[in-house]
Amino acid sequence: MVSSTEYGSHTWELLLTVDHQHEGVEKEHLLQVTGDLHVGGLMLKLVEQIKIAQDWSDYAFWWEQKKCWLLKTHWTLDKCGVQADAKLIFTTQHKMLRLRLPNMKTVRLKVSFSSMVFKAVSDICKMLNIRRSEELSLLKQSEGTLKKKKKKDKNSKEPATEDILNLCNSPVSSGLPANPGLYSKTMTPVYDPVSGSPASSTMTWFSEGSLSEQNCSILALSHPTCSPEMLAEMYQPRTLADKAKLNAGWLDSSRSLMEQGVQEEDQLLLRFKYYTFFDLNPKYDAVRINQIYEQARWAILLEEIDCTEEEMLIFAALQAYHVSKLSLSSETQDSTCESEVDEVEAALSNLEVTLEGGNKSNILEDITDIPKLADNLKLIRPKKLALKAIKTYWFVFRDTSISYFKNKETAQGEPIEKLNLKGCEVVPDVNVAAKKFGIKLLIPVADGMNEVYLRCDNEDQYARWMAACVLASKGRTMADSSYQPEVQKILSFLQMKNWTMCSQAASEPENVDMKPECFVSPRYTKKFKSKQLTARILEAHQNVSQMSLVEAKLRFIQAWQSLPEFGLSYYIVRFKGSKKDDVLGVSYNRLIRIDMATGDPITTWRFSNMKQWNVNWEIRQVAIEFDQNVSIAFTCLSADCKIIHEYIGGYIFLSTRSKDHNETLDEELFHKLTGGQE
Repeated sequence: MVSSTEYGSHTWELLLTVDHQHEGVEKEHLLQVTGDLHVGGLMLKLVEQIKIAQDWSDYAFWWEQKKCWLLKTHWTLDKCGVQADAKLIFTTQHKMLRLRLPNMKTVRLKVSFSSMVFKAVSDICKMLNIRRSEELSLLKQSEGTLKKKKKKDKNSKEPATEDILNLCNSPVSSGLPANPGLYSKTMTPVYDPVSGSPASSTMTWFSEGSLSEQNCSILALSHPTCSPEMLAEMYQPRTLADKAKLNAGWLDSSRSLMEQGVQEEDQLLLRFKYYTFFDLNPKYDAVRINQIYEQARWAILLEEIDCTEEEMLIFAALQAYHVSKLSLSSETQDSTCESEVDEVEAALSNLEVTLEGGNKSNILEDITDIPKLADNLKLIRPKKLALKAIKTYWFVFRDTSISYFKNKETAQGEPIEKLNLKGCEVVPDVNVAAKKFGIKLLIPVADGMNEVYLRCDNEDQYARWMAACVLASKGRTMADSSYQPEVQKILSFLQMKNWTMCSQAASEPENVDMKPECFVSPRYTKKFKSKQLTARILEAHQNVSQMSLVEAKLRFIQAWQSLPEFGLSYYIVRFKGSKKDDVLGVSYNRLIRIDMATGDPITTWRFSNMKQWNVNWEIRQVAIEFDQNVSIAFTCLSADCKIIHEYIGGYIFLSTRSKDHNETLDEELFHKLTGGQE
């Protein structure tokens, strides 16, 4: 026994648990400490008492009761609030974690359990050679999405170890500073922009990197799709409430994994959370492009996003093309040598090709000229108790408004009606085969949304008016530099839909073994027979058969981005003053209030009109103020309100990105916009 006089009356006993793997060595240690002992000194005393020669540099104290790390080693125990009843565990900060990627592959790697999730995701993306880590986050699968799997897989075992890509020996995983690997911030080409495979010359330069060429191919190339049986077993949302379950489990980016109950060897989903894909470039982003493509593919197959039959066949044709292309391209070609080009010029050129699908015109418009459209269009106004009234009027599109007149001759006078499209919802209503080119406009009014349909005569007219409507909804005019690229993007998508059946298609040998059920959602496999689906997919395939592998993926992503529901994350909320629940859709530029029963949009609020937002953490209520004295408040029922708060702040943060900043992120600004003050 040690007398109290030896230590002094102000000392007290603290029980510490050491998380180590040494058998026969005591894990619990009782130390005599004082309140003015700093955390670093406590570590030193403990290590001296353990008497095990090993590297303790990755160890830190985890406070079990308060669910927090004691990382500020210069703080005293008194300042931390540690008393004799505290349960402190001396454990490693980097632990093994299983991540399921968008392509459904599982990787096992060491991740920091003490860093904020935002930083942990950044380190993970460096290991996986994914640029722009701020677009991704970690998701816990909610209980509701696992129920179907559990019922069907009661007798199934854990996935075999060979199905898991083990990256635990990579430098970042070990908590060491990482070599650049293929994650290169320079303009050195890292991937072949045609095939998406790692450039062989680059692999030799960066052979010490964290990702081997073989592992890189697993992540950067698409592999044969799943069986229809496997697809049927996966969770498929049927309603908006089901879709809300998919977004309930996002982790808090401002807290660590350990603080959020994540344990070693747990499995999380790594997903693109924010649907603003900045600076996609085939030379550096093969893994990123493939993972975005895979996330889009699974969202369509599992009907997480709605699309028409015509669109589903386009997606199926692009997927089928991927698989057939991969089976034929067993050997990859080296990327061709290119002459040196100015960095900015090369980046802009690649951005145009990847995001716009073509070259921009070099002709600069006169900035004093205000572009306008004027044409005969059909106006359709739905009537509740009668058939739709269809009439042809003379329409004039100027700035962000549409005016229509009885005919061209009366266009100099007062219009019949003027529609301001700023903040409206623009929904395509197109069937190329039936020559139907419609634009559905949902225009915000005081008591909800005013519904208007415009019907165009042909593809060119539709592309011009649709592009103008899309820009106007964002508060931009046709003078904006993105107008022509938007027109070209719409025409490109329509061209993919406009196919004619080739009589020789069915006889092509590469299509003999096609299983169409693997490329469309279960709804369409029930609607059509296998032979019918095969024929229709091959029919659609004619328009995409000449594309390179990466181009086909980019076209798939582009088509996904063209869907009306693209980028919407749903949550069940209760608005202040309302007696029923609604669905809130969160997008990159707006919030949409949606009727849960009908799925119809009620009101749209643009981020560009937002003055401020805050959270009352006591009652978990989000309050937002917009221009023109518009304010809303709601509580979130399907998830923590912190998730919606982080979504809004995250999208605003991403809108500040610029290529001039050399890819350095203002992490402090991100946490300021998303962290909240709980």
